Amino acid sequence: METMELMRARHSVRKYTAQKIEPEKAAQLKNEIEAINRESGLFFALVTDNEEIFKANQPSYGSFSGCRNCLLFFGGKSCAEKVGYFGERLVLFAQSLGLNTCWCALTFEKKAVPVAAPEGMKLFIVVALGYGETQGKPHNSKPVEKLARLTDQTPDWFRRGVEAALLAPTAINQQRFRLEQVGERAVRAKALLGPCFKIDLGIVKYHFELGAGKENFEWA
Repeated sequence: METMELMRARHSVRKYTAQKIEPEKAAQLKNEIEAINRESGLFFALVTDNEEIFKANQPSYGSFSGCRNCLLFFGGKSCAEKVGYFGERLVLFAQSLGLNTCWCALTFEKKAVPVAAPEGMKLFIVVALGYGETQGKPHNSKPVEKLARLTDQTPDWFRRGVEAALLAPTAINQQRFRLEQVGERAVRAKALLGPCFKIDLGIVKYHFELGAGKENFEWA
């Protein structure tokens, strides 16, 4: 599946079936996690067959059912953007394996997380993982002009980057970010205040890079 197709296919899924993640897919996830941990300096982990993590007593909005697997994202206190960036890399990798996901900041049981935070790190966020009852549905998106300024002179690579960024998951689907071309080859990404806004910025920047092509620009 091509990159843009992969981003279009990934939706937030909160209801899961009892189908287990196959050992070969779990092994592929672990290999990708090891690669990300080496490259980023973060600590990501895979948890399977755990019924307790998503049993938090929370309001109906954001609740999960049937989820027994998750990804844990740990990092230093100032690593939120990096967590979002590398976390979305792992989420899209899981999608390429035919698995469903959902970023989860609050509606999980922290006491049930079976992995302790490494020294100097904290648990930023959890991603539900498994086979969804459905493939989910696309999120509603703000008009492009609310998120980026496009003109007749806007290069195709920037347009492709914005298109990819619009597909990025954000907390409560708020899309609280702005993208701006600066000069010929620079791009400025700005996060507005909101829930998980720094993590969201990392996710958006990863999507933009995939769409625009890292060889075509640099971050301002």
